[in-house]
Amino acid sequence: MLPIFTSLVQTLAVNGLGLLAGAVQAKGKEFIEKKTGVRIPDNPNQEDLIRLKQLEIEQEQLLLQYTLKQKELEIEESKLLAEMHRASQDNATNRWQSDMVSDSRLSKNIRPGTLVYILTAYLLFALLSAMGIDINEAYVHLLGEWGQLVMLAYFGGRSVEKIFEIRMSAPRHEEGI
Repeated sequence: MLPIFTSLVQTLAVNGLGLLAGAVQAKGKEFIEKKTGVRIPDNPNQEDLIRLKQLEIEQEQLLLQYTLKQKELEIEESKLLAEMHRASQDNATNRWQSDMVSDSRLSKNIRPGTLVYILTAYLLFALLSAMGIDINEAYVHLLGEWGQLVMLAYFGGRSVEKIFEIRMSAPRHEEGI
């Protein structure tokens, strides 16, 4: 680091311009001058330091505004994702409820049938592997992931449906009565 450069960074830091000193040290004086449009003297006097402090305060305000806006966007994104997830869960529950009231045997038995099929295929792969027949690892992995998905949807979905039914059938108590 050049002696003038070190001296400038020290002068800025000592005079309460830590943000500017860090920026000058990290990016270089010319880069900061180009980005801000403000000339930074190598040996700033008191008037220059006051002007630079005002610039630093303005930059800190901008950074805080950007950070606040970013956090607001993150919160909004989280709300949208939560709403999408809730809508997805509601849609799945509604589909499963309509399947159960349907007259079709297939629509009533597709979830348990799929679960039985995947578990049977997984067991078959395990038995073939135990007998020394090599099964492609990708198939076993894919079938395992499908099994997890189907079990979660079937058992988790049924649990959610039962909880929903219990809550809907429970008597509601009104406050203040």
